[in-house]
Amino acid sequence: MKRADIKEAAEALFNEQRNPFGAFSLGSETHHAVSIPDAVRRCRWIAVDINASAFGLFFVSPSPERARLFPCLDSDYPGIAVATKFISGANGEEIVRHTRNSTEPRWWTDDGVAAMAETFGNLAWTEQMAPLAPGTSGIAFPVHADRGQCGLVVFLGSEMALPQDALYEIHARCFSLFAAVARIRPGDAGRTRAISKRELECLKLTANGNTSEEIARLLKLSVHTANQYLTQSTQKLNAVNRNQAVAKALRLGLIE
Repeated sequence: MKRADIKEAAEALFNEQRNPFGAFSLGSETHHAVSIPDAVRRCRWIAVDINASAFGLFFVSPSPERARLFPCLDSDYPGIAVATKFISGANGEEIVRHTRNSTEPRWWTDDGVAAMAETFGNLAWTEQMAPLAPGTSGIAFPVHADRGQCGLVVFLGSEMALPQDALYEIHARCFSLFAAVARIRPGDAGRTRAISKRELECLKLTANGNTSEEIARLLKLSVHTANQYLTQSTQKLNAVNRNQAVAKALRLGLIE
């Protein structure tokens, strides 16, 4: 089967009406209202189906100049896994650029387990990439949603099982999961305290890859004041840190 034919089949699968988190069901709604804990459970179900030991869902920053991934949830929720911190660091720039322009999955191996290289290497319509987190094997599924939002659903593990005939189904479930998460609004997950224009400006500049010092310079503030705005917005969004606050702001459509 040619790669173009595989891609066409996968895209057709994504466009079918499906249950967003599991087995296919005709006539089901594509996007159900969910909470973040719901999404974590459903992502864990996908991980179980492919025998992955960890997972993460990321939003892509809106900045065309500084490509970054912002973690929304992972298998350590409500905490953040060490691997997630690596993935949302500088190593994520290449996959972010790829995610904005393609839905082709990317995989890597860096844990010395030859079986994983063989498993991933046998998958059509995928490409190998540099490891997103050192000492791991994993596969990353680019996903897209309304309002031009895009992101990445990542699964890690040394004993993953992902046959070719399951690849497109898993990717379709990731698409639907991301679309459902992107539709969560304050009314679905508890009211968000009003965030000021200045706080949103600081969050957006953070999403664009700016440091506190750069934000202060751009907005003509002291570094202390810039950090204070970021701390306040993080608290109002009930986030654990500014990166998670940016992910929530992107998901809620507060910044674009």
